[in-house]
Parts: sequence; C-alpha cells; structure tokens
Amino acid sequence: MTAKKATGAFGWRVYGLGVMALGVLCLAWGTFDTGQPVPKDFPCRDVLAYVAAAFMLVAGAAVEWRRTVVWGAAGLTAYYALIVVILMNGHAALGHFAEYGTYESLAEQVAIAAGGLIVYAANARIDAALAARLTRVGQLAFGVCALVFGGAHFVYMNFTAPLVPKWLPPSQVFWAYATGLGHIAAGVAILTGVRARLAAIILTAMYASFTLLVHGPMLAANPSSHWILSENALNIALTGAAWVVADSLARSRRQAL
Repeated sequence: MTAKKATGAFGWRVYGLGVMALGVLCLAWGTFDTGQPVPKDFPCRDVLAYVAAAFMLVAGAAVEWRRTVVWGAAGLTAYYALIVVILMNGHAALGHFAEYGTYESLAEQVAIAAGGLIVYAANARIDAALAARLTRVGQLAFGVCALVFGGAHFVYMNFTAPLVPKWLPPSQVFWAYATGLGHIAAGVAILTGVRARLAAIILTAMYASFTLLVHGPMLAANPSSHWILSENALNIALTGAAWVVADSLARSRRQAL
C-alpha cells in the first residue's frame, strides 16, 4: 500500500515545501518558528532552535522524495503532534486559555500534523484498514482546525479585514466575513463527509489566493520582516495540508467505488 495510492497527488509536494520554508526561516533567524512557543529562558534554547529548524528542513525535504516520504511524514507528524502541539502550545495554552488566539495558533500546528499523518498513511506499507483510519483521523483533525480558523476571522475582524486588498470589491469586511464563513463551511463538510472533497479543494484554492492577494504583497512591501516571511511559509504549509486532505478524499471516494 503505498506509493501507488499517492500517484497523481501533488499536495504532499506543496506540504513538504512549506515545512522546508519554515525550517529555513528558523535557521536564518536562529530561533523557533512563531507557532512554536518556547520560553526565552529555556535551557539551551538557541541550540534546540537550530536542531528543530534543521529537523524541519530535512524532514520536509524527505517528504519530497518518494523513497523517504514515509520517514519524513512520520517524523513531522510525531514532532508537530507530540512536541509542538502538546509540549510547546499545550504549555502556552495553560497560561492563555482565555484568549482565542491561543487556539488559532494551536490549530495551525495541528493542521500541519494532520497533513503529515495523511501523507504517512497514503505511502506507508501498512494494513489498508489502518491506513484508512489514520487518514480519517487526519481529515477530522483538519476539519476542526478549519472551524477554529473561521472563528478567528470573526473574533479578530479588526485585524482580518485590513489584510484584504482595498481594491477588491465589494469591501474588505465582506471578504473577511466570507472567508471566515468559508472556513467554517469547509470544516463542517470535512467533518460530516458531505461535499467534503469539494470543500477541501475550495479551501486549498482559498489558501493559495491568500499568498497571491495578502501575504505576497505584504512581503513585497517589507521583505525583511520575519513575521511576514513566517506567515508566507505557514500559508504554503497549510495550502499543502489542505491539498493533502483533498487528495485523500479523492482516494477514499475511488476506494468506495
């Protein structure tokens, strides 16, 4: 079970590229990714930041190569699920549990872990039933993340709306609400299985449009900003993760037929 199942799928390539971009930025700045909160006074923090960055770069590159995709995906899934989500963001959530932004940041990391899990399940030589269960876990996790992302658009409307290009009709607020609702609708579709693949495809296209309409122009205006560079890299990773979900739903549909 394995490489044949992933034939024709391209989402895992974008996913790996996004993780690689995050790793390169962490190496360049000598710090952890903005979505990986580690206390400033943590022992050997700088050394650990370089180790984490190198791991992300190598694992992301491994995902790009058919012979190592299983190991790369497994490593990223374990790293993001156990270390980033549970240890790093779990600790941060305890101190900021009343802030919605805490859960949005957590969801970003869960989405990357979910993408890795689905890529692993699609390529590993494991029982078909187990692969299907792992894939569904990844899909459900990503669906929940989409709901959280959608909610953030409403909670932080004053921040979200200004990110929309002013020239885009009918208004910035309209598109802020529309993309928020789009996330929520896609999350519901993925969780329920109703038009799930269509929802994942639209979500992938929406993330890709964010690069063209939001993050790209911001980067052009301020190419030295670590935060903007990180947002671009994260958006690429999320685009890849959404694409991976869409690809996995296509496989599930073929297997059902």
